[in-house]
Amino acid sequence: MNLLYNIFINILIFGMKVFSLFDDKTKKGVEGRSQSLDRVKSAFSKTDKVIWMHAASLGEYEQGLPVLERLKDQFPNYKILVTFFSPSGYENVIKKQHIADVICYLPFDKKSTVKEFIAQFDAELFFTVKYDYWYNLLEALKDKNTKIYVISALFYETQSFFTSYGKWFVKQLKQNVDWFFHQTQFSLALAKSVGLMKSSVTGDTRFDRVKQLRNRDNQVEYIADFIAGQKAVVFGSSWQAEEKMTEMISRKNNTIKILIAPHDLKRVGHLKNIFPDALLYSEIKDSKTLIFNSQILIIDCIGLLSKLYSYADIAVVGGGFHDAGLHNILEAATFGVPVIFGNHYKKNPEADELISKNGGKSFADESTAAEFVLFLANEGHEEELASMAENAKNFVDEKPNSTEMILQKILS
Repeated sequence: MNLLYNIFINILIFGMKVFSLFDDKTKKGVEGRSQSLDRVKSAFSKTDKVIWMHAASLGEYEQGLPVLERLKDQFPNYKILVTFFSPSGYENVIKKQHIADVICYLPFDKKSTVKEFIAQFDAELFFTVKYDYWYNLLEALKDKNTKIYVISALFYETQSFFTSYGKWFVKQLKQNVDWFFHQTQFSLALAKSVGLMKSSVTGDTRFDRVKQLRNRDNQVEYIADFIAGQKAVVFGSSWQAEEKMTEMISRKNNTIKILIAPHDLKRVGHLKNIFPDALLYSEIKDSKTLIFNSQILIIDCIGLLSKLYSYADIAVVGGGFHDAGLHNILEAATFGVPVIFGNHYKKNPEADELISKNGGKSFADESTAAEFVLFLANEGHEEELASMAENAKNFVDEKPNSTEMILQKILS
C-alpha cells in the first residue's frame, strides 16, 4: 500500500503540473511549492525550534489560528511556520497581518522532498487542522520525534479509513499522530471504531475564533451610511445561486439594503452586468452621493466580510446550494445574525445544530430561500427576526473554550 500511495502522489504531482497549464489557481500552487524550500532556508536555521501549523485552505487556517496564537504565547522564543495546500488559503493570508515567521505552500508529499524540507529546522510541534493528512510528511516528522496533533478533527463515514482498503491509512495515523482533538462525539466514535484511541472531544475551535471577532473594531468605512437605517442583508461568499436570490429580493423589495461579497472577485464584473445600478465598494470614495440611492453594494475587495456581518440584519452564506461546500456560517452567527443557506453541507455539522437552535435555516432552492429572507425583512415580522438573531448568538456563546482544552492536553 505504501508503494501505491507513492505512485498516487507522483500521479497527483504530474496531474497538477499539467492542469496548471490551463488553470491559474493550480498554477499558483505549483509555482508556489517550488519556492517553499528556499523560504524556510532563508528564515530558519537548522537548530531553530519551530511550531508548525498546516491548513488545507483559509477556513482551516481560521480554525487553527486560536491554538497557534496560544502556543506562540506559551513558547515566545519558538518560530512559527504555516503551510497551505490551497492557493485560496495562501493568497488570502499572505496579504494580511499574521504571526508566522514563514507562510508557504506545503511541499508535495514525496519522501525525498519532505525530508529535505523538514531538515531545515527543528519541528518541535506540528498540527494539521480538520482532516488534511499527508502520510510521508507525518512519517518524516515522527522520525524526528516531533509531537503531532490533529485539531478540530472531523471524521465522516465516507472517508477512506472506513473502507475495505483503509487499514493502511489508519495504521499510519496510529503510528504517527499523538492525539486527535475531535469536533463531535460522532467523529470520536468513528475514530475509535477503527482503533484510533488517542482521541478526545474538544469541540470546534472556530467558535473560539469567531467569539474573538466581536472584540475587535468591526467598523467599515461607508457601510453605515449605505445602510442608512434600513434592513440589511449581507450575502457572504456568494455563488450563482445567491446572486439569483439577490435578484429576487431586490425586485420584490427595493428598501432592503443588500451587500454582496462574491466568493471569487472574478465575479465582480459579472455582478456589475447583472446589477448595473449597483455600487462597487472601491468606488464609494468617488461616488459618495450614490451611497443613499443605491440598493446593492458589491464588495470588490477581500478581508471585509467578517466585519460586514456585524452590520447585517440577515446573512445569506454561499456554497450551500451545490457541492462546492458551505462557507463559514459562524462568522455571521457570532454577531447575532440569522443565517440562511442551501442544504448541501454534509461536512458542516454546525449547520444542523444552528438550524436545530432556530438561529439559521437551510433551503433546497434559492427561490424558497429568497422568500424567507423577504419574510424576515418585511414589517410585522420583527419578533421572528429578533428571536432567530438571539438564538444565533446564544448558539455561539454556549460553546466551550476548545482552545484551552486542547492546550491543557498538549502541555500536560
